[in-house]
Amino acid sequence: MATRPETAKKILLYWMDASVALMALMLSMMVLASAREGRISVPHAVAAEVCVLAALAFLPLVLRDAYDDRPRPTAKLVAGGLFAAGAVALVPPSITTTGSWEMVGCLWFSALALYLPLRATACVGAALVALTTFYVSAVSGQPWQYLLISLTVSAVLLPATMRLWRWLWWTIREAYDSREAKATLAVSNERLRFARDLHDLLGHSLSVLTLKSELAAKLATIDAGKAAAEMADVRRLAAESLAEVQVAVDGYRVLDLDEELAGVRAALEAAGARCVIEARTDDLSPAARTLLAWAVREGATNVLKHSTATRCAIVIDGGVLEMRNDGVPAISGLNEGVRGPATSGLDGAGSGLRGLAERMSAAGGSFTAASTPAGEFLLRAAVPA
Repeated sequence: MATRPETAKKILLYWMDASVALMALMLSMMVLASAREGRISVPHAVAAEVCVLAALAFLPLVLRDAYDDRPRPTAKLVAGGLFAAGAVALVPPSITTTGSWEMVGCLWFSALALYLPLRATACVGAALVALTTFYVSAVSGQPWQYLLISLTVSAVLLPATMRLWRWLWWTIREAYDSREAKATLAVSNERLRFARDLHDLLGHSLSVLTLKSELAAKLATIDAGKAAAEMADVRRLAAESLAEVQVAVDGYRVLDLDEELAGVRAALEAAGARCVIEARTDDLSPAARTLLAWAVREGATNVLKHSTATRCAIVIDGGVLEMRNDGVPAISGLNEGVRGPATSGLDGAGSGLRGLAERMSAAGGSFTAASTPAGEFLLRAAVPA
């Protein structure tokens, strides 16, 4: 399944391909009209048509290369430029539609602008406009002033449009990469924080336990009473350490429902999905709020990871949570449905949803997650209020 940046890239490229195809059709009709009117011979028309179509055929290939990075000029770009120059050189005399036939040169220049710095682009563009104006005016007899204005406008607008399209794609790609990097960094920071907390909690206790255990072993053959006292301390320290670890783990498990809702809204909207929240939670107990907070977090995680949703609605009323999103076609492995407290329906679900169903069941609640006939994905969790 293509990612959203890749889809955006394809849309932009197909848009440009359609524009190039339309321009090829227009120029081909001009070549045919010139041949019919007798202003150019049949060999002249064939040569012009070959140059026009070849130049425009290279254009999509050149644009695809320029979209990935800032490449250096390639053989495809040079070949396209030669055919574009040939097409302009074959402009018929006494042409009546000014500013059109020579447009193939401006199209090639717009692709060249993606390969050059801005200052170099301006210099090359000025030289190409001047040379083309002089040549076409001499061959066709058109006023050079009109040609100069027409070509200048084209030489400015077309490269600007190409650069804008590429900038849009790069912006979309960088935003997507930034979101992925931010998520990875958040996970890494959480792991480091947890490791640091465990070290602070257990480092000292385990060191003392080790020393007292060694001392008890030495005293076992010398003074059984002191050895027993040391082992009693070992047992006490072990129990205290276990309690500290449990407190730390419980602290990680406690979530604030309001904070989770705010965080989920920000995450979904950053991913391009409109998020609507209606929460009536004043009468809920702290335990119920925590359970619903876990359900909100897990539901949002699945929307971000497994769907291409553009809309997500979260409603909490009377201890019942419903999360709906329109990303059903892109959710993999979840459409069969997930239900709790029974676990038999969780075989096709992710471990997060399966764990959430078990958590809800243990608390006396219920949990379901499945697609609906309306074409949405519905996650529903009910907890004792």
